Amino acid sequence: MIKILFVCHGNICRSPMAEFVMKHKVAELTREGVASGRDCGLTAADFEIASAATSTEEIGNPVYPPARRLLNSKGIDCSGHAARQMNQRDYDYYDYIILMDRNNLRNLRWNINRESYAFETGDAPASDSQKRKKVSLMMDWTSRPGDVADPWYTGNFDATWRDVNEGCDGLLEHILSRK
Repeated sequence: MIKILFVCHGNICRSPMAEFVMKHKVAELTREGVASGRDCGLTAADFEIASAATSTEEIGNPVYPPARRLLNSKGIDCSGHAARQMNQRDYDYYDYIILMDRNNLRNLRWNINRESYAFETGDAPASDSQKRKKVSLMMDWTSRPGDVADPWYTGNFDATWRDVNEGCDGLLEHILSRK
């Protein structure tokens, strides 16, 4: 099982977009592999994909309406989503924790224990530096590292769509290369 958690500030725009885009890409990959006879060895059942917030501001809220409309226009259903906050259990459970921006990494310290945060931010002892870090920024999986555009402030959901798609493609390519 490959477990991925996408994280943003409120869990109503970027992280649920990433969650549902990745679920869609995994389902497409499975369908295309079966149809073409080029099975990648993974199915949607091999993935657990979710999203969460670093804050409590939007707990229980659905995907923000403009984000939901954009996803729906692309044939992606995001109904049933309710914003929730990430916690230490999530940190321990998920293989990949993908943050949308550097502020999310800073805010993560409130959701996970001090040792976990030190490890992920590079403040861990040198002996730990060779271990695979499970936390990364979404755009680190692309050729243009940085932050995923935040449509809450910009209103530009298309830019967020591009960033999320590119990040999901890069992460999925990495996962497939390891199989």
